[in-house]
Amino acid sequence: MNTTEIKGNWNEQKGKLKQKFANLTDNDLMFAEGKKDEMLGRLQIKLGKSKEELHEILSAL
Repeated sequence: MNTTEIKGNWNEQKGKLKQKFANLTDNDLMFAEGKKDEMLGRLQIKLGKSKEELHEILSAL
């Protein structure tokens, strides 16, 4: 998943992620230009998922 795909419908994806993983906060899901890897790292730690698993989750939303 590239940055454009994430930015395009990020608010919708944030809502779906929060529904699926109730322990996520707005701070966990803050997406800033150039900070994609930092955000994915936070999600990896919080959810205990690999980067590949996160990409699959995001692609499935």
